[in-house]
Amino acid sequence: MFKKILIANRGEIACRIIKTARRMGIATVAVYSDADARAPFVRMADEAVHIGPPPASESYLIADKIIAAAKQTGAEAVHPGYGFLSERTSFAEALAAEGIEFIGPPVGAIAAMGDKIESKKLALKAGVNVVPGFVGEIEDTEHAVRISAEIGYPVMMKASAGGGGKGMRLAYDEKDVREGFEATKREGLNSFGDDRVFIEKFILNPRHIEIQILGDKHGNILYLNERECSIQRRHQKVVEEAPSPFVTPKMRKAMGEQCVALSRAVDYHSAGTVELIVSGADPTGESFYFLEMNTRLQVEHPVTEAITGVDLVEQMIRVAAGEKLSITQDDVKIDGWAIENRVYAEDPYRGFLPSTGRLKRYNPPVEGWTDDGAENGRRGVEGVRVDDGVYEGGEVSMFYDPMIAKLVTWGETRDEAADKQIVALDTFEIDGLGHNIDFVSAIMQHPRFRSGELTTGFIAEEYPEGFAGAPASDDLKASLAAIAGFIASARADRARRVDGQLAEILDPPSEWTVTIGKQDFAVVLSEEDLTVDGNSFDLAMEYTPGDRLVMADVDGTLLGVKLQITRSGYVMTTRGAIHKVQVLPAGVAHLARHMIEKIPPDLSRFLICPMPGLLVSLNVEEGDKVELGQPLAVIEAMKMENILRAEKTGTVVAVNAKAGDSLAVDAVILELE
Repeated sequence: MFKKILIANRGEIACRIIKTARRMGIATVAVYSDADARAPFVRMADEAVHIGPPPASESYLIADKIIAAAKQTGAEAVHPGYGFLSERTSFAEALAAEGIEFIGPPVGAIAAMGDKIESKKLALKAGVNVVPGFVGEIEDTEHAVRISAEIGYPVMMKASAGGGGKGMRLAYDEKDVREGFEATKREGLNSFGDDRVFIEKFILNPRHIEIQILGDKHGNILYLNERECSIQRRHQKVVEEAPSPFVTPKMRKAMGEQCVALSRAVDYHSAGTVELIVSGADPTGESFYFLEMNTRLQVEHPVTEAITGVDLVEQMIRVAAGEKLSITQDDVKIDGWAIENRVYAEDPYRGFLPSTGRLKRYNPPVEGWTDDGAENGRRGVEGVRVDDGVYEGGEVSMFYDPMIAKLVTWGETRDEAADKQIVALDTFEIDGLGHNIDFVSAIMQHPRFRSGELTTGFIAEEYPEGFAGAPASDDLKASLAAIAGFIASARADRARRVDGQLAEILDPPSEWTVTIGKQDFAVVLSEEDLTVDGNSFDLAMEYTPGDRLVMADVDGTLLGVKLQITRSGYVMTTRGAIHKVQVLPAGVAHLARHMIEKIPPDLSRFLICPMPGLLVSLNVEEGDKVELGQPLAVIEAMKMENILRAEKTGTVVAVNAKAGDSLAVDAVILELE
């Protein structure tokens, strides 16, 4: 077994690998850029080597720097994690030339399956079902338009070396191809150093299901069941679960055996994933197509670990060291259900715009993934596991992927795992930047998610107008009113006891009017009872003024509420929504209705940069006439390009930026008449 390994990655996956290596008694080496100098994975590793400035193209993507760090520290092997150099054949070859073991598949498998164009050719030759499309290189935009018309819309344009939702565009017509082809090429080049693009038919009502493969260097290959990854936004996975609510034992066996056969055709070893598109319109589940093979660890690997008990990182290390797999296909079981939500630095209330900045507060529901025993190691504490690589006070940078953490829950049933997600998300505190915690909580509560009727169009279909928070039932609002009234009385009682706040003879109010949205609740507290609109509530909670998170048991239901004090009440965040709550003594609440509402100014004549990023292109100049919805500029942030469109018809009267400029959030790019 290796004595020391280097992790050629960053963030949560670097932390994840270090924890398993530490449990195995293996020393670790981290490499880091300027942006990650204080990151948790750097502190966790036994040694750390600086490799350059923040841009990945000048640090984590420079193979020579990684190899030099391995030689400098005496690392015998390198684990690439995912992304960056994990599927770069030249990196694996360079390591081999230096006598350093690559903790991953053989070079031949990376070359055959890591390239989406070549992998489809191989799959066709092996008799595997593949999605109809153009298997070859595309010359330019005009060539892409011709190919798309021949295949038939809608089509998907993909960077050949892409992954993680990067370098992908869905086109419903020729206009979409012309707008998106060059952007797909740029994203492929910027993220993976390869601008080749291929085009394939987009399967309607598709489910995205993937099979986890594990093989050793002795010819043993098996599949560790499937993962359902259908809930995606912009082709980037948001929610993953194992097993799939759609896959039957018969389907699982057919998919698994076909994926093993494909892996055997390239002499595969290590952990990898074969991704499949399954037509949701086919009730038999037999219409599944090979999509691609990721010859490395997947972001969503924890859900497989949770239901199988297999530590995939440990297996990768043991396989690289030449050991045989200690399990057979018959040993692979399905124990319970696991769900993973990716917590992203993006604001779902503002169209999912990327968000960067400092984590003023970061408090996950449990500490990062424990490794103090097999049970906790694969499932976390009480069925809750957090994989993260950030810290309170640290910065989420524009240079890297926007994922903050992965929240994984395990339960005996799918509903139990989802319920645990909701409670854990309620207590997951992040301040300082936008995040999607409310959004993924809303998904966990959504009737369609609970039914298991999933497709890759779930988010677009269920939130066509964007996200404004999960709907709140009357029972939930009444519970919040009870909590708000209790907190108001506690704060008033404290004010009475603080010198100069209330006269000693005055008692704190015990009757409150609580307004949530446009709904009023009458809350009355006494020594014996608490009522909301005359209905008695059994409330058990503790509150100390200054608490930012309160846990309340309301009529037997546990509710975690994040609390922010305002001038007239609170902002209460729970169950996937932000609630503005006004709390006033019952006798004066009617006066609030006479307040004049402040109307925000109309900013539609400005093109405002919605996030910190690089202005890739500006499509208009002063004097140009623009139409509603016309693309005006492209902003790159967190390795993704975002098209900014005109919010109104008009004429450009001022241009304040040029292509290549780095822009701050809310910077005015141009102004219309």
